[in-house]
Amino acid sequence: MATMSRSQREEFLAGAHVGVLSVADIEPGRGPITVPIWYAYTPGSDVSVVTSPSSRKGRALDAAGRFSLVAQQEAIPYLYVTVEGPLAGREPCDLERDLRPLATRYPGPAMGDAYARGWLAAGTQATVYRMRPERWLSYDSTAEFSA
Repeated sequence: MATMSRSQREEFLAGAHVGVLSVADIEPGRGPITVPIWYAYTPGSDVSVVTSPSSRKGRALDAAGRFSLVAQQEAIPYLYVTVEGPLAGREPCDLERDLRPLATRYPGPAMGDAYARGWLAAGTQATVYRMRPERWLSYDSTAEFSA
């Protein structure tokens, strides 16, 4: 099994992959909350996600104070990066600083703008949760599938 170098894993995580967030649930006797999510990451910085603080996911993030995120490439060669760490910050989401860049990163400018405006129109309270990466796991199957 081939792991990625630090620069490779950071570059991969910085790509536009739908992440899978995992956080300890707030309800006793339940497994972790594990959900797909858009995220932002720049090499050497924190991982950021946006959600409503009143959602189950937001309440769990506040209670746990940490989360894990995995980003993967589902086509051969298989690649993934998993990162885990404590919350480094939490602040109200700003449309221009946080939500619009995140929304346009995934479906593009037109659909991203519509998505961001929809959050505002619905009056959804959004919070940016930032995680400081402490632990990394990575996998690159390129060599295994090379001819």
